[in-house]
Amino acid sequence: MSLLPITQGAEATEEFGGVDATRRNISRRRRISVVWKMTFYLATAIAVSALVVLLLTIINGAFGFVAVKNSIDPVLLTGPDRSMNDLSDAELITIIEENLSSGLVRRYNSEKPLTDRNSADLVAIVRERVVAPEIIESWNLAASLFQPGVIQKYVDQEAPSGTTLEFRVWLTPQFLVRPQSPDAQFAGVRTAVLGSIWLILITAVVAFPLGVGAAIYLEEYAEDNWINRIIQVNISNLAGVPSIIYGLLGLAVFVRFFGPVTSGAFIGVTTTTDATGRTVLSAGLTLALLVLPIIIISAQEAIRAVPQSMRDSSYGLGATKWQTIRHHVLPNSLDRILTGTILAVSRAVGETAPIMLVGASTVILTDPKGLFSQFTALPIQIWQWTARPQTEFRNVAAAAILVLLVLLLSMNAFAIVSRDRIRKRRLL
Repeated sequence: MSLLPITQGAEATEEFGGVDATRRNISRRRRISVVWKMTFYLATAIAVSALVVLLLTIINGAFGFVAVKNSIDPVLLTGPDRSMNDLSDAELITIIEENLSSGLVRRYNSEKPLTDRNSADLVAIVRERVVAPEIIESWNLAASLFQPGVIQKYVDQEAPSGTTLEFRVWLTPQFLVRPQSPDAQFAGVRTAVLGSIWLILITAVVAFPLGVGAAIYLEEYAEDNWINRIIQVNISNLAGVPSIIYGLLGLAVFVRFFGPVTSGAFIGVTTTTDATGRTVLSAGLTLALLVLPIIIISAQEAIRAVPQSMRDSSYGLGATKWQTIRHHVLPNSLDRILTGTILAVSRAVGETAPIMLVGASTVILTDPKGLFSQFTALPIQIWQWTARPQTEFRNVAAAAILVLLVLLLSMNAFAIVSRDRIRKRRLL
């Protein structure tokens, strides 16, 4: 066996300081790698802990004891052996007509005759208007679990006579289908959820084709000149602009300048906003501008990840540039483009400042029925409830935050599932 390689290795080792220096260098590098590894583990643990604390804080506010005092004891209305749900529709209507003012009864009949309402609606009216429960005090889940004796002592000694203690789950199916209400017990997020869904649809329909089209031009057609470089730099800068700036832009362009268009006045649609343009269409267009740079950048990265050899193979078979893009580039980048788009739209769903500037209502009782309707959204509703001084409104705000989180997580899950399905279909 030749000793030349060993000799050369020894000479190389001597050149860099000898065997001991090499060992010390390797040991130092290992220590540095361990330090960085522990740093990354610690950063991940802190991030996960912060998310867990945030989620627990929200859940803590969505459940707990409430001290309630009824204006009329329900037992006096139903009898000792029956509940409100056991009453017939005729009995419920009689209770409403005997205990409410004639003006309020006429208002209910003008909206929808009491005789045409189902039992659930009649029971809701009796509980809200006749029984009229008033929340004296509310507690979060932690206090309800660990301090029940203190809470019961407060109800027995300090609360008004007739106050009862009950455990309240603020996030219920009824909470999802009820509109807003000045009373936290009967407030819901139906109007806000519908407004958020309208915003999602408008934002996606406008931003997706524009963003993907711009990305295709910049990656496949644009020449490397100073004009296109300026365009690319500005798109990157716009992705980091604060969202309230987009709100000011939407206010100036879509609400004021294009007010007759975004209000529907140009086609004769009569709205309560006249021609001011403070509609769900203006808000959706504003959010589309907000996420457009993000969609363009993510689509560019997806298109850039397609191997150049795939394009060259298509050109070699006689395909044109557009045929190559349509049949090869886009199908092989669509999963990443959709993922980036859905994540960008998810960000828009949680924005508050832009849609406040373009006219989102903090209190609205009517559902949006079209592009030219007044609207509100879940972030606006949450902000409005947290600003109220009553503690029970913070409970319903926590329940609304859970609804918003479920909506965002559903969109993210849809992005992941869609990406995986498109990727598997492409590999078949």
